[in-house]
Amino acid sequence: MNKYKEIIIDSYSNHFNYLKNELMSLHIENYFYGLIIISLLVFLLEIIFPWRKNQSVFRKDFWLDTFYMFFNFFLLNLIVLMAMNNVTAELLNDFLSLFDLELTSIQLVDLSKLPKGIALFIFFIVSDFVQWNTHRLLHRFEFFWNFHKVHHSVTEMGFAAHLRYHWMEPVVYKTLLYVPLALIGGFSVQDVFIVHFITITIGHLNHANIGWDYGPLKYILNNPKMHIWHHSKEMPRKYGANFGISLSLWDYLFKSNYIPKEGRDIELGFDDVQNFPSSFINQELYPFKK
Repeated sequence: MNKYKEIIIDSYSNHFNYLKNELMSLHIENYFYGLIIISLLVFLLEIIFPWRKNQSVFRKDFWLDTFYMFFNFFLLNLIVLMAMNNVTAELLNDFLSLFDLELTSIQLVDLSKLPKGIALFIFFIVSDFVQWNTHRLLHRFEFFWNFHKVHHSVTEMGFAAHLRYHWMEPVVYKTLLYVPLALIGGFSVQDVFIVHFITITIGHLNHANIGWDYGPLKYILNNPKMHIWHHSKEMPRKYGANFGISLSLWDYLFKSNYIPKEGRDIELGFDDVQNFPSSFINQELYPFKK
């Protein structure tokens, strides 16, 4: 147990030093300024091409969601990404050692031996499929749904709502994501950076006040006109629909797609959303009170 405690402490310490370096340096793989640039560009698109024209540019909870965006992305998500990946890796290695195996012996594909484009494509597809299944899990079981409610408490949609979520969500996502990624090892930090910012950009656009569906590509890429129905307050399907993170493909393949009509002005949230806590602290405490 002490070994895992030390791994978590080291991960947090390393991340603190990493954050300091990110704020003080400009380079192509800078998460801090990368997020700011993507956010400003998508925000500009919202202003130029507003879908819900009666919605204020600084919509309800805009500043709360902006705080969530930076808190979750830097102080939480990247920490969890490092700490949970390191802990999960050690747990998996310990388990495999019982059978005289090691992590490299169970790898199905070594991405480092493939052409860069193919390696990135495989990494992206596997990551997205695992996260699509994890997203369904968050809706299907009440324990997880109480945490996921924080994200669905958004009642006016905008790009920053993308990163409004409870701190437990990345714990679930990253833990479940690590094992399949371990099976396809050989990806680099640069690969993670590229795929991460592709998903951030698509996710920002999915939540933005933009009425795009990308034409024929809507059957492959998740999009604002599809994702708005995922946040619909009135959903005839018990556990929801349109669970796609970056790709809508999985929803169409597994019949969880749902776009009954134009969704521009539908009511968002869930039953009794008006009584959901409105402050950051109370939203974070909500699942534990439940």
